Order: sequence, then structure tokens, then C-alpha cells
Amino acid sequence: MIVLDTLRMALGEFASNRMRTALTMLGIVIGVCAVIALMAAGQGAQQGITKEVRGLGSNLLFIDAAQTSSGGGARFFNLTLTDGDVDALNDTSQFSYLDGAVGVFGNDPTSDTDTEQQAIGNARNTTVFLAATEPAYEQVRSVKLVAGAFFTDEDVRRKTTSAVIGAQVAEDLFDGTENAVGQSIRISFGPFSMNLTVVGVMEQRGGASDDDRTVILPLTTYQSRVPFARSTSGAKTVQQIVVKVADSDDLDRAKTEITSLLTERHDNTQDFEVESQDDLLSTSRKVTRTLTILLGAIAGISLVVGGIGIMNIMLVSVTERTREIGIRKAVGANMDDILLQFVIEAVVVTFAGGIVGVVLGVAAAVFANGQDFGSGTTVNTVVTPFSVIVAFGVSVVIGLFFGIYPAWRASRLDPIEALRSD
Repeated sequence: MIVLDTLRMALGEFASNRMRTALTMLGIVIGVCAVIALMAAGQGAQQGITKEVRGLGSNLLFIDAAQTSSGGGARFFNLTLTDGDVDALNDTSQFSYLDGAVGVFGNDPTSDTDTEQQAIGNARNTTVFLAATEPAYEQVRSVKLVAGAFFTDEDVRRKTTSAVIGAQVAEDLFDGTENAVGQSIRISFGPFSMNLTVVGVMEQRGGASDDDRTVILPLTTYQSRVPFARSTSGAKTVQQIVVKVADSDDLDRAKTEITSLLTERHDNTQDFEVESQDDLLSTSRKVTRTLTILLGAIAGISLVVGGIGIMNIMLVSVTERTREIGIRKAVGANMDDILLQFVIEAVVVTFAGGIVGVVLGVAAAVFANGQDFGSGTTVNTVVTPFSVIVAFGVSVVIGLFFGIYPAWRASRLDPIEALRSD
């Protein structure tokens, strides 16, 4: 009964000082809202990356040249992988458990080295990613077409200008996949450009994948027209080799044997890296988990600021209500009663602010989901029960923590001195 009576008194106090109560709650509302929204953004980024890596295909290994650093801290790739390396991995007598290996030059879906190019077609232009590869890419990367066909070995041999484009490219330039096959597009990349003929359109993958904006052409066509696609010895190079393993149980074996073979081919120098999809996922999860924690911590600062605001307002309240405290003590209230009164007021304010913050945080996350805010990159958000519980629980704990000192100070007031107060 004492707690209920104290709660009624607290609600009455809030009703008579609405503005002060609202300002007290504001810091907690903003803090909880920020924690939920930013953690939702971090979770969304993690799930988006996971979906994108899984969407690359199954049982894949990615071989990239090892990164090196310049004196200024810039990172770049040496083009040490060649067509000969790809041919060696396609030797079925040694790698019978592989479903194929293809070289790729241009768009790398597993790293941040993608470069945007301009594509012009049907008197329109759009931004695309260029990828030069081989016909086996369709099977290795599990590419599905909704129109036309993939280019063939004959296209590679003749170095034709056939191209397969992503669904978004077809939509931007030709208003849909049904109109794209047979059309011409012009790609400009640096000082180079080429006219390509669309022979196929890929199925839309959606999400954060670059595949929907990719233009794929024969590797030999690219290598014959771009000088830096050859090494200093004249060998034709690739930026990446994608390997498909028939059975997931053979992934570790493939990784070991491929590393051994390529090291031997590269004069016993391991100037490359071999990663599986699980390696990519593990790395991306570590990064996004760290990002989520960092975002949550930054948002948590506003919760602490809100708690300090509660303490300040409660101290002001104690000063304003000194005479009331003296009267309560004079009629029999003890230190525990006064302490309980002010602690309950702090917790109720924080509890109410936490609820409002949760509602606004979830609403903000839902609103932001799927938006690009003019950046060209879609924001994905995922609200988890964990983030809601953590944000709300921390807000209540902060309210209790910062409310204890003003409550203790109120309980220690001498009743006679309190009654003398104006």
C-alpha cells in the first residue's frame, strides 16, 4: 500500500509539472530511440552482407592477389594471377572434386575494389560495374537469366562484344528485360570505351548485391582492349579466380591444395589469398558486430546524458519541495519513506521515457528500412528483441542510478530546517 500511495503521489507531481516532467523524459526518449535505431541499422547491415555473400553461389572459393601498401598508406593489388593459373585449376586429373574455376577482371563482388563505370544505351545513361569473365561463370556463380543467353566459348575465342547485363541496368536503359536483348550499349572506363551488344539479362537478385548493376563481357575481349590486363611478362592476368567445389566437405581440402599449387606456380611465393564464403562471412560479421557495438555505445552516451538530466531535475525538485518534505517528516514519514518517494519518481519518469523511446526507435527503424536518403545505397534495418530489451533495461537502470542521490539527499533533510524553508 505504501508503494501504491507513493506512486499516486509521484503521478500527481508529474501532472502538476508537465513541462518539467517532459524535459526530464526527453533525454531518455532520445537515448533509447537512438540505441534501437542505430543497433537496427547495424543488424540490418550484417544480415544484408550475409545475404549478399550467400547469394554469390554455394561452395565457392575466392582467390585474390595479396594486398600491398604504399608509403602513403594506400592499399592496392598486384596482378599476379594469370589465365595459366585458371587453366591449372581446371585440370580435372588433379582437381576432380572441383566443378570449375573462372577468372574475373573488373567487378569483384567480395571486396571494396569495385569501380563504377558509365553505360549509355537507348539515349540514356546509368552507372554500372564491369566484369570480364568466361562462360563457365554462369555455372560457377549460379547465374540465372530471364532473357537471352550467356555468351559462349565461341564468343571468347573470337573476342566478340557480347554482353550480359543486370536487371537494374536493363530497367534503367531499356525499361525492362524484354526490351534489352539485341540492344547496344557503350561502356566508358577511364580512357577506354567499347560498344557491346546485349545477349542476355540476369535475374534480379535484389538486396545490396552489385549483380543487378553489372555488365559481364568475355574476358578475352577485355584483355585485348585494355593494356593493364597483361603482366610485365606479357601473360594475361585476372583480378580474381572464383572456384566452385562440388561438395562442401571438400572445401578445406581444396583450399589447402589450391594454395600449394599456386604457391609452386608463383615461384614458391604466396602472393595471393584464398578465402571461402565462410571466411568472408566471418570477417564481415566481425566488422558489422564491431560497428553495431560502436553505434550502440555512441547512442548510449545520450542515455547517460539523459540520466544526468534526471539527476539535475530531481535535485531542483528536492530544493523546491523542501517544505513538503519537512511536513511529511513532521507527521511521521521516516527517511526510507522519503527515499522511496523520490526513487519511485525517478524510475517512473525513466520507465515512461523508455516506453516512448522504444516506440519512436522502432518507428524510426521501420521508416528507414529500404530508404537510400539520396546516398544511392539502400539502408536495411532489423529490430531485434535484444536491442529493445537492452535499451529499455539500461534506461531504467540509469534512471534508478541517477535518481538515488537526489532521493538520498531528500531523505537526509532535517525536518525542522525543512519547515523553516521558504
